[in-house]
Amino acid sequence: MRQLRPLHTTQGAALLMALLTMALVAVLASAALWQQWRTLAVESAERDAQQAHWLLAGANDWARLVLREDSRTGSADHLAEPWATPLREARLSDFLAAAPGGSLTVTDGLAQQVFLSGRITDMQSRLNLGNLMVQGQLQTAEMKSLERLYQVLGLPLAELLAWTAAWQAAAQVSPAPQAPLLPQHLEQLAWLGVSPASLARLAPHLAILPNGSTVNLNTASAEVLYASVHSLNIARAQSLVKERNQQPWDNLSDLRSRLGADAASVSDSRHGLGSRYFEVVGQIRQSQTTVLERSLMVRDGLQTKVVWRERRALQSEPGCLSTIELPC
Repeated sequence: MRQLRPLHTTQGAALLMALLTMALVAVLASAALWQQWRTLAVESAERDAQQAHWLLAGANDWARLVLREDSRTGSADHLAEPWATPLREARLSDFLAAAPGGSLTVTDGLAQQVFLSGRITDMQSRLNLGNLMVQGQLQTAEMKSLERLYQVLGLPLAELLAWTAAWQAAAQVSPAPQAPLLPQHLEQLAWLGVSPASLARLAPHLAILPNGSTVNLNTASAEVLYASVHSLNIARAQSLVKERNQQPWDNLSDLRSRLGADAASVSDSRHGLGSRYFEVVGQIRQSQTTVLERSLMVRDGLQTKVVWRERRALQSEPGCLSTIELPC
């Protein structure tokens, strides 16, 4: 006759099976919950990205409109014009409330959670590295301006000589196989050996534009004014900036009359008071997503075109446009 198992052994096996079943159910439930959370997170991120895309496209169109309307007022560009006023971070609902009718739409909840900021920068307020080479030849006047800029910023001249030599090699019509690529954006100067510390100091004063351009003395910083007008010292440049900010110059003749003996260093081919190239930066912050878009625009009369555009996700503090050219 078969011997029966003890009762406590059977109960222990049943309990073990129950625990294993519960563990399996918990694992399956956790996997299903994680999958659902992941799907919702991806969907939310895609929705935020699409919303940011359209909002930034609208901000870009607004900037083009501002620049177009500015071109109707005259040829001189200065920092007292509407385009030069930055847009500090504000809720999207504030803009919607200011729309005709003064009322919000059904997207009130979304508008309360979205923050918009931006600015327009005159890129001809900086030294343009696109002027450095003409038909494969290094331009002496532009090189002297860079040397003066390095000097006033306290940067090592040896670094300047090294990367401008690399720039000259890259800018040849038929560059050597070992020549570096020619930078298209300022941060790419690192390719030529510019250190991160130097790049951070140079960024507010340099630009890489697709064509040659003049320096707008109405918008240039004191450092750029000193670097570009070779007869000035830095104290005189700072004084001129203060004077200019109170009363912008209307034309180069007006400027020369104020400069006196220093007017001989002002050249119609290298200096001006109007601008064609502008950088437009817009930032959208919503939920856990912060997106920054940067565009270079060129203005020809009433036509404003986008030369290039880049967009990136950021990890930044609210209200801070954190790119290399816009230090926080």
